[in-house]
Amino acid sequence: MKIAQIVSTFPPYKAGMGNVAYHLSWQLATQGHQVSVFTPLVKERGVVGTYPFQLNYLRPWFSYGNSAFVPQLLWRLQGFDIVHLHYPFFGGAEMIYFLDKIKNIKLIIHYHMDVYGQGLLENFFRWHSQVVMPRILDRADKIILTSWDYGWRSQLRDRLKADQSRFAVIPNGVDTAVFYPQRKNAELLQKLELENKQVVLFIGALDRAHYFKGITYLIKAFQLISSNDDYRLVIVGKGDLLDSYKSLAQNFGLEKKIHFAGFVPDVELPLYYNLADVLVLPSIDGSEAFGMVILEAMSTGLPIIASDLPGVRSLIEKKVNGFLVKPKDVASLAKYLDLLLKNPQIRQAYGKQSRLKAVQTYDWRMIGEQLQQLYKDILS
Repeated sequence: MKIAQIVSTFPPYKAGMGNVAYHLSWQLATQGHQVSVFTPLVKERGVVGTYPFQLNYLRPWFSYGNSAFVPQLLWRLQGFDIVHLHYPFFGGAEMIYFLDKIKNIKLIIHYHMDVYGQGLLENFFRWHSQVVMPRILDRADKIILTSWDYGWRSQLRDRLKADQSRFAVIPNGVDTAVFYPQRKNAELLQKLELENKQVVLFIGALDRAHYFKGITYLIKAFQLISSNDDYRLVIVGKGDLLDSYKSLAQNFGLEKKIHFAGFVPDVELPLYYNLADVLVLPSIDGSEAFGMVILEAMSTGLPIIASDLPGVRSLIEKKVNGFLVKPKDVASLAKYLDLLLKNPQIRQAYGKQSRLKAVQTYDWRMIGEQLQQLYKDILS
């Protein structure tokens, strides 16, 4: 098959949607398909690498945040058996809509998340979801969800109720051969001054597009348990909100107990996961629909604390591999952090269950095979 993957972000930019497109493209290419990725060339994202698929950077006519107007898609997407659009992609999805009206392409829409935004953007996203998005979704031959849990509670619930047969669930995955339990790296422990400490880990983008990650609430929760000098919080990621998070940590007097690691290359991420005792994803709304970092942490053998959000909670079995907390519930987040950090036996038991679930259900090879079968069904 000749397959086009259309996505608004792509590695090395740290965002789940781009990482999903990357891994799916890799799996499909290794299965023998001809895969082309189309993504905007924005800021530092145009990094050349060696891939088994073709990576095409499109220079936007204009862009804002992770939105990019790329009309080139209208004439670049010729002769593909499958066009796979990762949604949301403001400025790109609209081009696919017009292309499908002209060419009647086989279109897969991979619905990653609802979009809410803040301030003026909130009004724009609401209008887009009510007026523009339905027209784009109407063009799809199939709509992929990462979980039924998220789908039935998302902006697609009425569409699901009307015709569930137009939907398929294919979860995100993890490379279990890259993320696996191993000893803590002694050099990194020393560098971050974490010897004999219990480590809470957060990994994610720290820019305005990812306001929903809930870092403020994580810092406030950590402040409640920070009297225990054995506890440390490591925050991995960069973005234009980094300085504000650092200021909050300083205001709480936590500058020596919270380490902002900044950008960490993918090749080093397993070291950071193995440095941790617990992974936290404290997101605050439905813009978080799954949580790739949860899978990576599970594959590494970590217990998880995450917000009780549709989709995200599908990865967590309470009191089996972690805990769920109500979004923005600082007191509950602090309570479960303290419980896990104080009880190594519970951490170990939960971590084993995390690893088992990741290997049995979420390995990228299995996810790639599911997607290949979906393509075949649509073309048959």
